[in-house]
Amino acid sequence: MIHINNLAFSYGKNEVLRNISMDLEPGKIYGLLGENGVGKTTLLTLLCGLKKTQTGTIETDGRDPWKREPALLQDQYYLPDEVAPINDKAYGWAKASGKFWPNFRLDTFEKILGEFEVNPTQKMNAMSAGQLKKTYIAFALACGTRFLYLDEPTNGLDIPSKAQFRSALMKYTAEDSTIIISTHQVRDLENIIDPIIILDRRDVLLNASIEKISEKLFFDYGTTLRPEALYSEQLPGGFIQVLPNTEKADSKVNIEALFNTVHMHKDLVKNLFNHE
Repeated sequence: MIHINNLAFSYGKNEVLRNISMDLEPGKIYGLLGENGVGKTTLLTLLCGLKKTQTGTIETDGRDPWKREPALLQDQYYLPDEVAPINDKAYGWAKASGKFWPNFRLDTFEKILGEFEVNPTQKMNAMSAGQLKKTYIAFALACGTRFLYLDEPTNGLDIPSKAQFRSALMKYTAEDSTIIISTHQVRDLENIIDPIIILDRRDVLLNASIEKISEKLFFDYGTTLRPEALYSEQLPGGFIQVLPNTEKADSKVNIEALFNTVHMHKDLVKNLFNHE
């Protein structure tokens, strides 16, 4: 379990996070969404201990990530958006680097690379951007950690590779893992991320499960514009519209429409989800 309590962080006078509080539970794949500059990457680096909290606390299984205790380090992995083209073959690099994670399995790394159609004997600095990204993703999954932080993992992947990533994430992570994925590519991940966290500048606008979202909001895919809609967007053959779910009807959550709705009606949505 990860507990975040009154977290705040600034770069000089630029306040990025303010009074962020939430619990991140095991067995869930969180989608961390937000516009550029709202602190998504900052939050991930605070969670894995690469940055020190300035105000407030983070506790991961009762430990402060900044203290970099081996017991926690060996059970977490952070994959940044940009990855380094190492002058080494993928197999050799993984074999040497995996020693820092007790649950790392070299055979799993090779198996995932096979599914990704990446040659483990190829030098990483000779790979394409997509091959390199898939190599790092394979390593992250093969580490077998309970806490996995992924920053824009589908950037640089082509359409088949995105499907391979989704499949591998579901297949090679443990049921009790806490996975946090920061992304702008919500369509790449909308079938696997749940709950959804939407950050604003210095605030958490939403932190809710798909079940809770569909309980509070109704996503209409009809052909008639509804004047009471909080958000509407024209699609081929009709509209996607988001409304308060006053009739408690079932609907399929559209994460892009959800994101736009939340940003257009910040206070209304926060009150809607905070009111029980």
